[in-house]
Amino acid sequence: MLEITGGDLSNNRPGLDLVAVLDVSGSMEGEKIAKVKTAMLFVIKKLSPIDRLSVVTFSSEAQRLCPLRQITENSQKELESLINGLNAHGNTNICAGLQIGLKVINDRSLSGGRSVGIMLMSDGQQNAGGDAATVRVGDVPVHTFGFGINHEPKIIALKERSQKLKTDNLSKAFSQCLAGLLTRVVDDLKLTVTRIEDESTIEQVIAGNYPQSKDDAAGSVTVTFGGLYTKECGDPYRTPHREAADQQERSEVKMRRPSPDCKLMKEARVMADSNKLDDARDKLVEAQNSLEDVDDESNPLIEMLRFELQQFLKLMKSQEIYDKQGRPFALFCEISHDRQRFAARGDIECLRLFATPCMDKYLEQAKSFDEDPSKPLPSVDDDVKEELAANPLAPIAGAISFYIQSAIQSLQAIEKIINGGL
Repeated sequence: MLEITGGDLSNNRPGLDLVAVLDVSGSMEGEKIAKVKTAMLFVIKKLSPIDRLSVVTFSSEAQRLCPLRQITENSQKELESLINGLNAHGNTNICAGLQIGLKVINDRSLSGGRSVGIMLMSDGQQNAGGDAATVRVGDVPVHTFGFGINHEPKIIALKERSQKLKTDNLSKAFSQCLAGLLTRVVDDLKLTVTRIEDESTIEQVIAGNYPQSKDDAAGSVTVTFGGLYTKECGDPYRTPHREAADQQERSEVKMRRPSPDCKLMKEARVMADSNKLDDARDKLVEAQNSLEDVDDESNPLIEMLRFELQQFLKLMKSQEIYDKQGRPFALFCEISHDRQRFAARGDIECLRLFATPCMDKYLEQAKSFDEDPSKPLPSVDDDVKEELAANPLAPIAGAISFYIQSAIQSLQAIEKIINGGL
């Protein structure tokens, strides 16, 4: 089993080019548009001068309200004024909004060494334009937000590598996405597992639904993970993701993890999609029972999985409840497990599978900001300074750990040679 963990500190992160694609259709009138404004003000205040932001809105049609703007004291005020001036009107053309957001990213003249991301938010069903789920987004991560009970579940399928969030509190949801984007420590991450000739054979590499490629000549399998956030990691108790297991000729590598992973939830979702709610509920009860066989009560993940299954069962009380709430919940769960990445299912504070420490910090900041947007909010640079003060060795901890592990491996190899010679 191999585990990949993001670095301890994000002080050397690349600049972020972020495009916010916002639904301002008529159904957003009133409290909803107010929540969008508060959430976007939080985003603007958290960005730093190495970051750039563009705002795109859509209703019956879509428009770019501003190009990518570097975040300075002056531009912050201008962006805040732009956001405060948003008004709700018209139909919901998600496709047009996404296409313009992608155009902003793809038309950049300065792109080298920079992270990118699109945050797309919609509260309703597509009723104008084409189908956004069919738009080709390439390598651009599209983070989708289903806002409210009537949002279109199809937007979940926009991009497999994306983070998806379903919520009624946009400030909290935006904060979790932003915490990842602002702590991205590596882009285009790939892991290659290669067999050792005459010693092992790779039978299977398990990595959720991340893309894999096989090189038969080299006897290797490469998994493409994309970006990795600070302190984001794969855990042996979690469902397959940043883990790779091989079947060795001399011994078998076994991983302990809860059995009701994404597979049983997917099976339940497929049954419910076919109006077989009784069978779907039975499948979830089976998953709950299998969790009872896990003998590691100290692992907080077990309790989170139990809570997740309980919530899914509640959303299967009727076919109508399942269609409106249960199916989006299930899709978000599947994405989160397959990618081992945080994805909100409505209850951001209780269901925190795969959340990073920075996401936890930003959640508290967003809650405070939501209560009183006039309060001072620490920038991402302030967060890094605080992190450095708490752990001065963080910038070199990774290197020290690497060299210690290399030394141990060298000593083990020397010991093997000596013992073999004897």
